[in-house]
Amino acid sequence: MAKYSSKINKIRTFALSLIFIGFIVMYAGIFFRNSPVIMIIFMLLGLLFIIASTAVYFWIGMLSTKTVQVVCPNCGKQTKVLGRVDMCMYCNEPLTLDRDLEDKDFDESYNRKQK
Repeated sequence: MAKYSSKINKIRTFALSLIFIGFIVMYAGIFFRNSPVIMIIFMLLGLLFIIASTAVYFWIGMLSTKTVQVVCPNCGKQTKVLGRVDMCMYCNEPLTLDRDLEDKDFDESYNRKQK
């Protein structure tokens, strides 16, 4: 059984990991104190990771405002559905707004555009 989670939570986790990667790269720059050019390169590269994280957080924030909010039938909490199928942010209940997919097994490939 595959591990699924909400698409919004996946993107937020990716943005958070970019912050930690940025800090690690910056910290690695401290090991090159004897070579200021290399140290500055590491510091700037770490800063770019953190700026990329900010951009991803901004993007998912804008995307999150366009989602459909539904009440999860399993846990009763209000959650957001992004795409044709998604998971509840709290209990990982499969959710869909497409009546054709209601009785089918959950598959993230339903969100891909069919040719």
